[in-house]
Amino acid sequence: MQKLKNTYHLLQAIVANLWYGFPSRKLKVIGITGTDGKTTTTHLIVHILKFAGKKVSFVSSVFASIGGKESDIGFHVTTPSSFALQKLLKQSVDNGDEYFVLETTSHALDQNRVWGINYEIGLITNITHEHLDYHKNFKDYEKTKLKLLKISKFAIKNGNNIENIVKNIPDLTTFNQYNYSSAYAVCKQLGLSDETILKAMKTFHLPKGRLDLVYDKKFKIIIDFAHTPNALLQLLPAVRKLYLKGKGRLIHVFGSAGLRDFTKRPLMGEASDKFSDVIFITEEDYRIEDPKEISQQIASGIKNKDYLIVLDRQDAINKAIKFAKVGDVVVLTGKAHEKSLCRGKTEYEWDEYEAVEKALKTVKY
Repeated sequence: MQKLKNTYHLLQAIVANLWYGFPSRKLKVIGITGTDGKTTTTHLIVHILKFAGKKVSFVSSVFASIGGKESDIGFHVTTPSSFALQKLLKQSVDNGDEYFVLETTSHALDQNRVWGINYEIGLITNITHEHLDYHKNFKDYEKTKLKLLKISKFAIKNGNNIENIVKNIPDLTTFNQYNYSSAYAVCKQLGLSDETILKAMKTFHLPKGRLDLVYDKKFKIIIDFAHTPNALLQLLPAVRKLYLKGKGRLIHVFGSAGLRDFTKRPLMGEASDKFSDVIFITEEDYRIEDPKEISQQIASGIKNKDYLIVLDRQDAINKAIKFAKVGDVVVLTGKAHEKSLCRGKTEYEWDEYEAVEKALKTVKY
């Protein structure tokens, strides 16, 4: 069945390329794939190129930006369908762009949705546990990611020259050191100077939902898109180091998506257990799965810390924020920039930032 679907997507991609005249051939396309760090790296490369005076458009999991005009790419989507993508590439060409930065998922690579795209550079940020609901096993997932390098003119595996970057940019988390290093490697390949790259990096702000400090008064609230075991293992200790410094508690609110890789759920619980002080397990697009079962699977990885299952996400956020005391940090992971929450077969409007505002209104000091 999947092979049939992939053939269908391949035919769609061929027709889409023919319809729009293979627009990627008139651009320098930079493809970014990896389990974690894709979006930050994508936005950082775009920022550096713009800082250098280059014309660039891009597609990331947050939004698409063509000629400076932003647009949504759909619910729970990173790489658009073939026709939508080729249309964006054609618009970029018409805008007179030189570069196009494309966040490229393993699904898009496997399904041939990016067939025909002329990648100048392919970058892999990292490959960790994720999407094993779709891929047969980790080896298959890794093999699919590596396809991007094979179809690119230049291939880069997570840049490792970070000394100069770390020295020049203070308070850079360990996981962002790798993202910045990857962006540096790409921009050097494109011919930009160290001076330009480092100056640009100093003025970069992380994209929405990435280590996003949204409340900073008696306690702090951070929103982040982390939704894999590795992402939590990187994010949570970074939060402790940056914001707790040995004081206060880390209160973590998160869930795991339904009809997705179920094997990662206890690993996510284990990661939170390792670095959080108090855990609220809640819904995250449970789709047609039982949210109680998902929560219990997450909880099976928690051995040492107190946790509470609160299935309604707004209620969980309310309770976590009410529970917070002076000096604490509340970390909400998994939804970030996304604008919907899937319950059953229905996409309900959801805004994590608005949910925080609602919760704060219930707290009195």
